Amino acid sequence: MTVPSLLAALAPRRIVVFRALQLGDMLCAVPALRALRAAAPAAQIALIGLPWARAFVERYAALVDELIVFPGAVGFPEQPETDDGLPAFFARMRDRRFDLAIQLHGSGGVANDLLHRLGARADAGFVQPDEATREGCFIDWPDALPEPERYLALMSALGAPVHDRRLTFPLTAPDLDEFAALRAYHGIEDERLVLIHPGSQLPSRRWPAERFAAVADHLAADGWQIAITGTAAETPLTGTVLGAMSAPALHLAGATSLGALAALTAHARLVVCNDTGISHIAAAMATASVVIACGSDTRRWAPLDHARHRVLADYPACRPCMFRDCPYGHPCALNIGVDEVVETAREQLARAPGAQAGAPGSLHEGSVSLFFEDLHHAA
Repeated sequence: MTVPSLLAALAPRRIVVFRALQLGDMLCAVPALRALRAAAPAAQIALIGLPWARAFVERYAALVDELIVFPGAVGFPEQPETDDGLPAFFARMRDRRFDLAIQLHGSGGVANDLLHRLGARADAGFVQPDEATREGCFIDWPDALPEPERYLALMSALGAPVHDRRLTFPLTAPDLDEFAALRAYHGIEDERLVLIHPGSQLPSRRWPAERFAAVADHLAADGWQIAITGTAAETPLTGTVLGAMSAPALHLAGATSLGALAALTAHARLVVCNDTGISHIAAAMATASVVIACGSDTRRWAPLDHARHRVLADYPACRPCMFRDCPYGHPCALNIGVDEVVETAREQLARAPGAQAGAPGSLHEGSVSLFFEDLHHAA
């Protein structure tokens, strides 16, 4: 006799997913959320996330119905590390009477304790090797898998078949309008456009600004149009890159919403960046990239398409890094040279037949195709 999956047995009407993380982390969970929605199309799915994720829920309204802001807790550094707001938070969650609570936050431990206190009929998630057995659907943390595949493994265990592993980023009509205005104002030329994105949330994850500037100068000399991108908070860093350059470049840091940045990425020929959120946007938009991965676990975070997205990394003994600021002189960053990045960028730009500065190639056309396909699905 076939044992029904937890999803089949519960037939849940109210599901809550805990993943209180930043943009890149959330994009990596999109394939799992897509599988969950396909398996429970009539369920109300809530996300417990960070305040910024309201924009994520609005963009992925086909996958998630609402955001519940996580108040923060000790052991969760993305929010103030205090348990003061938890009693009232858990009381509200228990009043919601969720049928299923899913822990997509990480490997287990304290995240599972938090999940259990939501009071759902059943729980699901991951457990660490030394963690006690938990009731519900819990699987061993699949440490050897890339990040998106870890959460798809849990979906499979729950009984949610995986039919689509793509990262996607739906674009909306306002995104298109903002990008069109940006292109007209700055004279952006899609067929020549290369994005240089020097920022990252943690300083330990950043390749030196002057090296980004040197790469940008080399590519500008080849005939590519350079645009420096980043958030408004990163303008001192992006300004440093621009100031260290000899060639002219567009300074677009703080000039785009997230949606317009994704549209810009979709139209670019190449993105050169750190291992940060825009790397996952490039993967979602099928735009070629060169990712300089400092400190991060490349086995976990590297894009799955190793041809379209080239990851450059050095592996000192201290890697993967858990520090905000490197205490060892930052060898994982400094051991990646400008020449290596420039050579890899040129290889990426030349991959498509006939690809050269001023001549659109198939990689760019593919990203525009996905761009409009996603807009169609978002409409």
